[in-house]
Amino acid sequence: MELTVRESGGAAVFRVLVSAGSARPGIRGLHGDSLKIAVAAPPEKGKANDEVAAVIAGWLGVPLRAVTVEAGAASRRKLIRVAGADGGRIRAAADSVAKKART
Repeated sequence: MELTVRESGGAAVFRVLVSAGSARPGIRGLHGDSLKIAVAAPPEKGKANDEVAAVIAGWLGVPLRAVTVEAGAASRRKLIRVAGADGGRIRAAADSVAKKART
């Protein structure tokens, strides 16, 4: 499994699979070619989307304003855009998370 990341217009774009209402928020690993994320917020009124953006920003060390939900705002499967991010760096960070999840 490897996170699929494409670079477009000075940003990195990748898919996430979200589990809302989790007791343990954070990056959980990979699910196919997507990053699996758990958030505590409920999937209503954009609360889970806001938390997804915050988790990704913290994970990558980028400003919150750099992270946007490009598609799938009402779905568990989302397309995330991170402005100014390098696709290789995101793949490496995802590989590290995946290795920790396997151990």
